[in-house]
Amino acid sequence: EKGLVLPSLDYVIKCSHTFNLLDARGVISVTERTRYIGRIRQLARKIAQLYVEQREKLGYPLLKNRTA
Repeated sequence: EKGLVLPSLDYVIKCSHTFNLLDARGVISVTERTRYIGRIRQLARKIAQLYVEQREKLGYPLLKNRTA
């Protein structure tokens, strides 16, 4: 929402890790598991799109310094 891509990515990684811990302990049911995976995947996809948009606005600065 506020364009903070990297902090958002950190939180998605934390969410994924927490999900994996709960899943490994058998705390999450099969239906909940599917829902959580979908939510985390949706968040990760949104963050990836925001990252690409952010890099595009900057004009892909890392690519400009590249020599062939």
